[in-house]
Amino acid sequence: MARNLIGKNIVIGSFGESHGVGIGVFIDGFPANFSVDIEKIQFALNRRKPGQNQYTTSRNESDDFQVMSGIFENKTTGSPIVFFIPNTDSKSKDYDNLKDVYRPGHADATYDIKYGHRDHRGGGRSSARITAGWVAAGALAMQYLEQQNIQIRAWVQQVHTIKVPKHLDFPSIEQIDSSPVRCPDPTTSHEIEDFLSTLLESGNTAGGVIHCSIHNLPAGIGEPIFGKLQAIIGQYLLNINAVKGIAFGDGFESTLKTGSENNDRFISLEERSIISSTNRSGGSIGGISTGMPIEIDVAFKPTSSIKSSQDTINNEGESTTVNIAGRHDPCVLPRAVPIVESMVAMAILDLFLENKIYE
Repeated sequence: MARNLIGKNIVIGSFGESHGVGIGVFIDGFPANFSVDIEKIQFALNRRKPGQNQYTTSRNESDDFQVMSGIFENKTTGSPIVFFIPNTDSKSKDYDNLKDVYRPGHADATYDIKYGHRDHRGGGRSSARITAGWVAAGALAMQYLEQQNIQIRAWVQQVHTIKVPKHLDFPSIEQIDSSPVRCPDPTTSHEIEDFLSTLLESGNTAGGVIHCSIHNLPAGIGEPIFGKLQAIIGQYLLNINAVKGIAFGDGFESTLKTGSENNDRFISLEERSIISSTNRSGGSIGGISTGMPIEIDVAFKPTSSIKSSQDTINNEGESTTVNIAGRHDPCVLPRAVPIVESMVAMAILDLFLENKIYE
């Protein structure tokens, strides 16, 4: 299996399976002599871990992580950093009936076609379980960026047809996490909670949109050809399980405007920023950051594991039906918020380190 690495100036490598011994990540190229707050990494993992409330899978993983390499006396040494997260509550027998059956919406069939062999327990390598390692790496990247005053925040903007009706200012993590579905608008949060409770009763699932905002990113980050800011961020985000699309700034809405309506009018130059009256571009022009906030919408499909009988085929191509047991989220978005933040942080750090050659 190729392409388990991502990044240029800082390389992230992912390993492990959903029901294996554990999952993890290694990080190559992180600056040495950087003071690491271990508790902040654990905090990020706790925001992603299963079993948080009635709206998440009941799989009971603590997601306590181990530092295997690269950090000594809470400082990075410059050698590869390895984080390992044991699997402690996998119930592989829940998947015994799926060994020879392809679940609709899952990667079962494509894995078999490509590799000729797969780990059917919880999806194996294709499981969102492996994103825990990404969150650990992203939490470390976030600490580095925060020292540069770069802030990254994501929250649930929409579930199914229920969406926040207005633009939200940069909410605090406390505001976001005060909602069990990580929607910082109280009215919308209650509506989403009621909707998800109905989904749980019916065994159905839903998708939606996570909004991510990056503040205080200086102008000049990103390369103008094959390293555009939005292209690099997109590469990281589109590797998250269930992500089906991303948009920057006004995104697809900009196709409904004329040029005079869509252009951001420049107002002034400030230190490390180009100030404009609007931010329809989402903080990036020509693939390079302007200094205005980077605004991103990330679209997630509904969770594929639904609790009703579905028509499918087996690995012989024969028609059959499947009933999916196991423990699954009715909506992945609340737990995906820290995954989005982490992937964005790793993309920004990669470009930020590259930009140092121009200083």
